[in-house]
Amino acid sequence: MFLTVFLPAGIVTLAALIHGAIGVGFPLVATPLLALVSDVRTAILLLVLPTMTLNLVNMISGGRWRRSIAVYWPLAVYGMVGSLMGTRLLVVVSPEPFRPLLAAMLIVYLYADRLGLGLSWVHRFPRMAMAVFGLAGGILAGTVNVMLPALIIFALEVRMPKTVMIQVFNFCFLFGKLTQGAVFVQAGLMTTGVLYPSVLLAFLGLAVMLAGMRIRDRIPTKAYHRWLRRLLVVLAVLLTVQFVVHVVRGY
Repeated sequence: MFLTVFLPAGIVTLAALIHGAIGVGFPLVATPLLALVSDVRTAILLLVLPTMTLNLVNMISGGRWRRSIAVYWPLAVYGMVGSLMGTRLLVVVSPEPFRPLLAAMLIVYLYADRLGLGLSWVHRFPRMAMAVFGLAGGILAGTVNVMLPALIIFALEVRMPKTVMIQVFNFCFLFGKLTQGAVFVQAGLMTTGVLYPSVLLAFLGLAVMLAGMRIRDRIPTKAYHRWLRRLLVVLAVLLTVQFVVHVVRGY
């Protein structure tokens, strides 16, 4: 009972509170934690509906969301294409090899200045940058249920304001999840046994997230950017730990 009901509810509560406070992070936190007590595919299936619910509410919060979407909508379109590709991969192959690769990429980005690397081309070629980071984020979303790293890197490089960043992130997440959910339905994986607990988790996540959103307006933009960089560090660690756990279980 604890593993099947209370633990998933606790994980969703924690992830939704974080998502409410900073506008992102629900699948980032919930997926690896749920995957520790189940398998990755089941965790992703259970979180499709809750994630879409939280994304929709966050996208329309903060005002002027249509203006934000009008500028950055190509990110979502490319993300949708990437999510379709990644979800197709997830149906037929294990997502585990993607985790250490993503963790390594995050570490390289965070230490890019020390390594003599740079992303100045993002400013010179914004349309190409949206294509690159949108596709990369979509593929990550489809395989390991985490689109956020690619979007954070893009947003930090173009210096998006905090509110715009949250709206664009959640718009991209929503499109990616719609695509992922459609592929799961077509593959026959979205059964009633998955939908029932998923609906309950969606209501729980929404209630907790709305409470967490009260914290968000108190966070200055500079502090928010620092938090996002630290979030990338946490993500790299979680991905590495999850990969190690999977290898240990395999033995």
